[in-house]
Amino acid sequence: MNFLVFLTIAIILSSLLLIVGHFLPSRSLELEKSSPYECGFDPINSARLPFSFRFFLVAILFLIFDLEIALLFPIIPASSNNISILLPLSSVFLIILAAGLAYEWQQGGLEWAE
Repeated sequence: MNFLVFLTIAIILSSLLLIVGHFLPSRSLELEKSSPYECGFDPINSARLPFSFRFFLVAILFLIFDLEIALLFPIIPASSNNISILLPLSSVFLIILAAGLAYEWQQGGLEWAE
């Protein structure tokens, strides 16, 4: 019953805030407000410069290897009693990641200039 009361109050409050937010502001669109810069200068070039796809690829590779470290740390205390499980498990994990890195390097995915 408490959940239904909470849900009803949340829906009513959200609807009320949406309605008030829609009717409250004055929407006078002036020339200065519609320009891309409010400093008075006309834009020379486009403000949106395209990013290189290589930048995102290197960022994703960094996240993968950062995640690898986060996954390897809990293995050590979990298998501190049995070292025979620790070495093969972490070795297989590192070999798979090294093979992926070697493949990416061979394909030229880590080179900035073409």
